[in-house]
Amino acid sequence: MVTLKIDGRKISVRKLTTILDAAHKLDIPIPTLCHHPEISPFGGCRLCIVEVKGMPKPVAACTTFVQQGMTVTTSSPYLEKLRKTTLELLLSDHPSDCMFCERAGDCKLQELAYFYGVREKRFAGEKRPSIKKDENPFIERAMDKCILCGLCVQVCDEIEGVNAIDFAYKGFKTRVCASYEKDLNCEFCGQCVAVCPTGALTGKMWARRGRQNFREVDTVCPYCGCGCNITLFVRRNEVIRISSKENTINKGWLCAKGRFGYEFIKSPDRLKKPLIRIEPKDRSANDSAFCSPQSKFTSSLVPHPTSLFKEVEWDEALDYIASRLKEIKDKYGPDAIAGLSSARCTSEENYLFQKFMRAVIGTNNIDHCARY
Repeated sequence: MVTLKIDGRKISVRKLTTILDAAHKLDIPIPTLCHHPEISPFGGCRLCIVEVKGMPKPVAACTTFVQQGMTVTTSSPYLEKLRKTTLELLLSDHPSDCMFCERAGDCKLQELAYFYGVREKRFAGEKRPSIKKDENPFIERAMDKCILCGLCVQVCDEIEGVNAIDFAYKGFKTRVCASYEKDLNCEFCGQCVAVCPTGALTGKMWARRGRQNFREVDTVCPYCGCGCNITLFVRRNEVIRISSKENTINKGWLCAKGRFGYEFIKSPDRLKKPLIRIEPKDRSANDSAFCSPQSKFTSSLVPHPTSLFKEVEWDEALDYIASRLKEIKDKYGPDAIAGLSSARCTSEENYLFQKFMRAVIGTNNIDHCARY
């Protein structure tokens, strides 16, 4: 263990702990724009600078490891002046369109500008050019709002392992882009959107759908058996966007389906009640085999384009399923029945389903949609 003092408060932490992490344990706030607890330190924004006794100049708290007997000062008039100047330099190359930005009210850069009282741009001059040409349906890239914090690059590399984007060029012309500055073409997981501290990366589906005053509903993603926790942002009984909190089992990370695949919720084709298929409405010569008594078992399982369905209540649907399973088992034997389980079910539900097929139906004909 290493013992040090931060703002006069003593703390003992493990070796290879950064000053920033040690300060967080004491609930001492240090401003950052390029830091994320699940990503390796980058030290790009320089807002987390602190003074260490014995060192000639301030150091970045996110990349400096603690040492025995270290004395750290996290806030002083000198440090606050440096941080404000750094913030003003970032804002000098940043659009002033907070009124229309999708991230207004949820932007770390905007929050820091408010905290430090930056109301106008003190530094004038040339601005970096930005190209806006993405045709993908998920992620909007407004690279004129990029502050080169590197979080999107690191999360794509360290968390997703895709390396779809990286820094290009040098100096004033540095930018984050895909290979050869082509349109973004990746898994569209949205991890980069989740960690972006500004409005440089947003979801295209969220545009002009509201920024605040949502009703937040915590639930579980229905797409697979991973059980990722998600938060629905709901307005007027409509899901506007989806995110995930960092203190969840999936640590805030989501896949493309979990983050962007929620349009099915309001689809007019979504089933709201159980359906039972009734007789085909058109019987032609081509349907003779379909309607023959010999093919009755087949016709009850294979969908047909002329089939009709009727809505029923759950009790009626379950009674119908039970009677048909019993009828097929008595007539053809248990091995004439097979079960296909779903990855959207919980492990407990899948266990009960296979138990039902083996113990009640009496067959081992059971498979899972995610087996392959």
